[in-house]
Amino acid sequence: MTGIDRRTALLTTLGAAVAASSAGAQTALPMAPGNAPLVLSQPDETIDLWPKGAPGMPAKPPVEVTTERRKDTAKLNDRSVAGVAVPRMAVFRPAKPNGASLLVFPGGGYVRMAIDKEGYEIGRLLAARGITVFVLFYRLPGEGWANRANVPLQDAQRAMRLIRSQATKYGIDPARVAAMGFSAGGHLCADLVARFAAKTYDPVDAADTLSAQPMLAAPIYPVVSMDASVAHMGSREALLGPDPSPALIAAHSPDRNIKPDSPPCFLCAAEDDPVVPIENTLLFHAALRTAKVPVELHLFEQGNHGFGLRGVVGKPAQVWPDLFLGWATSRGWLAVA
Repeated sequence: MTGIDRRTALLTTLGAAVAASSAGAQTALPMAPGNAPLVLSQPDETIDLWPKGAPGMPAKPPVEVTTERRKDTAKLNDRSVAGVAVPRMAVFRPAKPNGASLLVFPGGGYVRMAIDKEGYEIGRLLAARGITVFVLFYRLPGEGWANRANVPLQDAQRAMRLIRSQATKYGIDPARVAAMGFSAGGHLCADLVARFAAKTYDPVDAADTLSAQPMLAAPIYPVVSMDASVAHMGSREALLGPDPSPALIAAHSPDRNIKPDSPPCFLCAAEDDPVVPIENTLLFHAALRTAKVPVELHLFEQGNHGFGLRGVVGKPAQVWPDLFLGWATSRGWLAVA
């Protein structure tokens, strides 16, 4: 399907979609614990994903907890969030939307989410450039949810569909919705690339008639493989449990599930990453090439793990957002200035 045909199909389907999150008050986003100061601006609004509650709710729902990890209150916030019972998106709305939008998955080993350095910071940066950014607070798989291994992907698919259902409200093009994820959020991003069309939940409203396929995606220093030889074992155990079967490992290793219709990808990672072996990025790159899916790869000598934006200031790797934007422009996500 051509870009024009795809856009037409999306707009036609969009006319029948219900913006499920528009009814009623939305769940607030976390502040800093103990009323600690917030250094930078916060998101404009929120969108709850599931109008009647997330599927597979445990008998004792998790309790949301926010932790401030910074030691110096004059420095940038570095909050982590766990225990999400109400999955939702934080929205960064630009003053003048350019039609492009991005769904962001913060990382945290599938046991927490680093919402500031792998969510809000990229939201502020790109909203200043006209891009509407949605930061996803997704459910964590080890907190009692049914269908544990698919819980994050359920939220990612639903979020993509809701963004498209509200395209008119946010001034965005439903055909130009991209995805980005960091570390374990990079695994979620890669899983969405591989399994955007997988049926992981029963439809709840007309928004679920829309596609969950990103136009393009950017897994950044991603966890990818669940194979013990290269996996980030903390993420693997959180997602799959302590003793996953070979079939479960294969089903949730995105490098094994890429198809020719997977969206183009931008990959970057640091060679000196001591947490997630760089082989994860390389395996995903190889799988995309094998499937003839367009891919751009950048490996930096220095950066460590979890660098986001703040961790590479003054290093060559600090150019990665500009490299991403240049590549995304070449793919038609952004208009040429």
